[in-house]
Amino acid sequence: MNGLPAAVSAVGDIDWTAPWLAPWRAAGEALAQRVRDGEPQPEALNLAARSLARFPVRFVPQSELPTGVAYEQHIFDTGRVPTRDGLHDFFNGLCWLQFPLTKTRLNELQAAQIAHSGIQPVRGPTRDSLTVFDENAALLQAPDALWDALVRKDWQRLFVELRPLWREAQLLLFGHALLEKLVSPRKAITAHVYRAQAASHLIADIDTWLAQDLTADKLAAKPFAHLPVMGVPGWCGANEDPAFYADASVFRLPQAGPAGSAGAALECP
Repeated sequence: MNGLPAAVSAVGDIDWTAPWLAPWRAAGEALAQRVRDGEPQPEALNLAARSLARFPVRFVPQSELPTGVAYEQHIFDTGRVPTRDGLHDFFNGLCWLQFPLTKTRLNELQAAQIAHSGIQPVRGPTRDSLTVFDENAALLQAPDALWDALVRKDWQRLFVELRPLWREAQLLLFGHALLEKLVSPRKAITAHVYRAQAASHLIADIDTWLAQDLTADKLAAKPFAHLPVMGVPGWCGANEDPAFYADASVFRLPQAGPAGSAGAALECP
């Protein structure tokens, strides 16, 4: 990537063969290539959005966000998403392309919270949860037994005893910060998992269901389970060994203390 701006080079570092990026690859790889070819990131996103019916927003340079105006409020008021170069906003834009209804719903909920409480130094529980969802959520469609084991942080049952049941499950990453972090996979990268119960595994169907399911009250209750995503069967070759899950610094018991460091970079053949 010599000679390319750092933000463009970072987009070029995405490994689209990573298993967690499989649902994103068709749209994302072509978008990344446009950016690498020199298209400004907001315009590359707008070009991709033209093929989508009734797309709800337009991407604009970050400089269009007025000083003192909340990012979420600006999107709600104008339908324009301020976008910087680099991985973080690349994945945010890609998420808008894949989940336009859900992203619109999250923005509506954020704007409603701002209208109710204004911009406070400390976010309230609903705004905090909205931000966590937007940045770090993953969506799990799974049999009850898997979900129950995840909620209990029963890692042995979740990943070893019930491992064959993962063939009936789908973990779909949503948060753009989560996707950004996984460009350089680490064992301790953890998602806030929301249980999705859409009728199919298709992203369009999940988007429709999720936009209808999300409410301020539900999010204020923080309905998340915590999952180190490199534990997902098939996502990292090292996790075929049950000893992978014995690392208590990553696969913590419910009574464990504060989270530790992100850990070393992880090779997952």
